[in-house]
Amino acid sequence: MCSKVHVVADARGRLGRGCLTAGHRHDAPQARPLLEGLAPAYLLAERGYDADPLGASLVARGTCAVIPPRRKRPHPRAYDATRYAQRHLVERLFSRLKQYRPVATHYDQLDVHFLAFIHVAATVRWLRDC
Repeated sequence: MCSKVHVVADARGRLGRGCLTAGHRHDAPQARPLLEGLAPAYLLAERGYDADPLGASLVARGTCAVIPPRRKRPHPRAYDATRYAQRHLVERLFSRLKQYRPVATHYDQLDVHFLAFIHVAATVRWLRDC
């Protein structure tokens, strides 16, 4: 089965939290559990996270959503494209994690082992960046 990795990264592009879901699951419902207990000023996410329930929960907690609207949205919401450009830090995080072969090839068949190795690789990167 194909797994999809969802992460929360800090302002320096380091892994804060992560979870795995089945590859066919939508992205937006995964954001709320990952953000539980956090109070970020901004949430930078890709188009897959553009959903009205997520946007409403972000407004309720005082977080500004910087998410480009889906292409088929009838009334696209505005977003800060300049701030969205900072999402490259998350892409760099994925790139750095994929430097580790078990992460890049999804070598482990069990999702628990795969997620554990993601955490180990992120810890090594975190310590290396200090």
